[in-house]
Amino acid sequence: AGVLLTDTTWRDAHQSLLATRMRTRDIEAIAPHTADVLHNFRSIECWGGATFDVSMRFLYECPWERLERLRAKVPNVPFQMLLRGANAVGYTSYPDNVVHKFCQQSVKSGMDVFRVFDSLNYLENMRLGIDAVGSAGGVVEASVCYTGNVLNTDSKYNLDYYLNYARNLVDLGAHVINIKDMAGLLRPKAATLLVSALRAEFPNVPITLHTHDTSGNGVATYLAAVDAGIDAVDVAIDAMSGTTSQPSMGAVVAALEQGDYNPGVTVDSTRPMNAYWEMAREMYRPFESNSKAGNADVYDNEIPGGQYTNLQFQAQSLGLLSEWPKIKAAYASANRILGDIVKVTPSSKVVGDLAQFMVNNKLSEQDVLDKASDLSF
Repeated sequence: AGVLLTDTTWRDAHQSLLATRMRTRDIEAIAPHTADVLHNFRSIECWGGATFDVSMRFLYECPWERLERLRAKVPNVPFQMLLRGANAVGYTSYPDNVVHKFCQQSVKSGMDVFRVFDSLNYLENMRLGIDAVGSAGGVVEASVCYTGNVLNTDSKYNLDYYLNYARNLVDLGAHVINIKDMAGLLRPKAATLLVSALRAEFPNVPITLHTHDTSGNGVATYLAAVDAGIDAVDVAIDAMSGTTSQPSMGAVVAALEQGDYNPGVTVDSTRPMNAYWEMAREMYRPFESNSKAGNADVYDNEIPGGQYTNLQFQAQSLGLLSEWPKIKAAYASANRILGDIVKVTPSSKVVGDLAQFMVNNKLSEQDVLDKASDLSF
């Protein structure tokens, strides 16, 4: 069987490249053509994550209306969203009944697959998200958030850590296991090790992989994962791929189309879609980050792809854009200060805020440790 693909263009790609500013009308315009070309895709990720609050806060749109309008245009491909466990689509922990009601309404409005994660891989928060999605009738895709380097046996984030967490998620009722590499830290050899181990442990559970191409290694990581037994990977249309977004759809398709892993789509068939997104992206140029190419320093700072552009805009609003290299270095320092944590919304925001606080106040890592009781952060 071929490898299944998820298209992230409508959610994570523009969250990672354009600070989540894509309007519903610009997605809706290409939706019918997308439904035709991507009819063999596993899913289209179109909702959740930062799109919910950005729709209301900056675009003055109704996120529920977006989901319903897109569902009407794409009746034939499963829709996928990102759910932050007990944080739902917000930045704090919500009461259980709120998360349950949110998932129920999401299914009614057209959602199919819920990729559920917790920003610290905290099992009890995952329990709530998994229960809420399951009781609402959605597909539960439970994420193992990846950080560090699984090849480093001295790290607390070693192979046993990830296998134990995945076992717990399956026990809680996950239908699908997802490796959520939110910063693009999963190297090709690490993908071989992790995916092979998960495949051996769960021969009958679908396993998917999500990464960001910040380092430029994304396609190589996917090819290694495919050889190791992954079932599906996330891609973005070429014009919205690369750097802090997902690996290129065209590149992955071209690499797999001749052989046993053919994903059921051709590069030629995606060209009209790609031409549309090339033009659409131009309209959002003011929201582009200054990241023009891949940068392997992500292996050091571990900034999630979905946070990168938003963190740059925050730095700009604080008058710190000229200090961006220092902020990236401070991000790594802040992570160490906080205990080398899993970094994805909302935990990543705490790390990013501390990094900017350190740069703005000219504090080194040692300064923060020495003055912790006196600092007002």
